Order: sequence, then C-alpha cells, then structure tokens
Amino acid sequence: MFGRMMNSYYYGKSGKGDYSKRDLPENRKQLFFEMLRVRIAGLFRLNLLAVIAFLPMMYVLVNLFSNTLSLVGIFMDVEADMAAATPEYLDIYNNRAQALYNVAFMALLQLAPCIAITGPIQAGMAYVTRNWARDEHAFVWSDFKDALKSNWKQALGISLITGIVPFTMLLCWQFYGGMAKTSPLFVIPQVLTMTLGVVWFLGLTFAYPMMVSYEMKFGQLVKNSLLLAIGRLPQTVLVRLIMLVPAILASVFMLFTPWGLYAVMVLGGYYVFLGNALARFVYASFTNSVFDRYINSRIEGASVNRGLINPEDRDDDDEDDEETAPAFAGSKDTIV
Repeated sequence: MFGRMMNSYYYGKSGKGDYSKRDLPENRKQLFFEMLRVRIAGLFRLNLLAVIAFLPMMYVLVNLFSNTLSLVGIFMDVEADMAAATPEYLDIYNNRAQALYNVAFMALLQLAPCIAITGPIQAGMAYVTRNWARDEHAFVWSDFKDALKSNWKQALGISLITGIVPFTMLLCWQFYGGMAKTSPLFVIPQVLTMTLGVVWFLGLTFAYPMMVSYEMKFGQLVKNSLLLAIGRLPQTVLVRLIMLVPAILASVFMLFTPWGLYAVMVLGGYYVFLGNALARFVYASFTNSVFDRYINSRIEGASVNRGLINPEDRDDDDEDDEETAPAFAGSKDTIV
C-alpha cells in the first residue's frame, strides 16, 4: 500500500492530468509554471536517463572551449611581451586567424557524429515533455522508449543534418570569405549560408515536438518546422536565447574572470542533471501554443488549449473531482 502511494506521488495516475477541471490554469503562463513545479523532479530523472547520449557532445565542446582559451592566452602573452615570446608562440600569433580556424574545424568535425546520435533521444524527450507541458501524463521510461522507437528514423535524419550544418557553415564562411577578398559579391553567399544555418537551428525548436505530435513525411516535417520558425521568428529567437543563458554566463566567466574552470564545472553539472530536459520542456510549452494556433485549429477534431480552461467554463463545486480527459497518449494528428 505504501509503495502504491509513493508511486502515485512520483508518477501520478496513468492517463489522467494533474488538475481537476475547475483548477486548470487559465493562461499559458500559469500552465507553464505550474507544470514546471509539478514536473521538476521528473525532468531530473528524464535528463539523467538521456544524458549518456549527450556526453560525447559535451566532451567535444569542453575541448573546444579549452583549446580556444589556450589560444587566447597565447595571444595575450605575446601581446604583453612580444620580445620574450618563443618562435612557436610568435608563429601562432602571426597566424592567429588560421589557428582559431583549425581548432574550430577539428571540433566541428568531431561534433557532427556526436550530435547525430542524440536525435532519437531528443524525440523521446520531446514526447514526454510535450505531454507534461500540457498537463497530460507520461511515464519517464516507458513513454520515452516508445516515442524513441516510433520516431527514431525521422529523428536521426534531423540530427544528422544538424551535425553537418555547423561544419558546413564554417567551411562556407572560410571559402566565401577568401573569395570575397577578390570580389565583394561573395559576401552575399557567405551571409546567406550563415542565415540558413541559423534558421535551421531555430527550426529545431519545432522539429522534435512536431515529429512526435503529427503524422507527416520527413520533407513536410522539415518544411513546416522552418516555416514556423520564420513565422514566429522573434519569439523563437527569444526562447532559444533564454535557454543559452547558462552557456553565455559560463563563457563570460571563462573569458573575463579567473574562475573559468569552476564555470565549466557548473555548466557541465547543469546539463548533466537538468539542462537538456528543461530545454525540451520550455520548447514544448512554446511549441504547444504555436501548434494550437497554426496547426491544431485547422485540423478537424483536433484538441486545442490542452491543460487550459476558460474561467466561465469552470465546473460547479459538486463536479470538483472530475478529471480532464487528455487525448490518448500514443495518438498523432495527421498532416496531409
């Protein structure tokens, strides 16, 4: 009996929301913070479940930061006392642009397969956090596993492209930048390549939640994700920047304070224990509202505003115990 009580406390009741109908939040801000409060422990568990897939990527990124800081330290030492600098340091300093490019080239080359393996894992996380964000039940392990199995092909396709995009952006920036020295017109494809890369990463905000919510072909998935990212550009950029705040703060500490090592340790701990799952939850909360406005409202019979209720629709006191009835957890809407 005690065990069942604890399971109910941690996992809730299968197929039922966490609020009675009269207690449902009235707006998405209330829904987000209430669901975050209810599901914060679950986000820790979900993050720890998925973290092994992100460890190679984190390792490469830490090496990139470390190698970049080492080069910056060499540049500063040479500038401080050029006469005392060794020939090796002088050579690195005189070719500092190439040195930074070489570090970035190797890091992004190694990063491509590390990003690729995270796709199916992100699909599983997207499904669980999508349900949690709209007050629908999802088991951390079983629903994560089922979503991974049913979406791994499309997820792997998305993550393969995502792994290639940063490396391609670097190559194009270097190539067209060199060509721009002979003709300024090459600045156009250089900027265009960077813009397309940024749009792709903004589209990822929608790709995984859309993948686990709707039946559509891979081309439709990519097109719709990019269109939604462009259509909701300011909001999408804001959401992505908010989730980059920990990394930005750590970078500032690394560059301008003597506590760079501690900043890296804190940042690593954040992503090991919570960061990835929290990001997926924030993206799910944001994309749920976008899907309701642009997709669900155009699908006959599709539910909208799940987890929300209008004040005038609240039940009387004698109906307090009635639970909301979420859509079947495994269902998807079809996009034709």
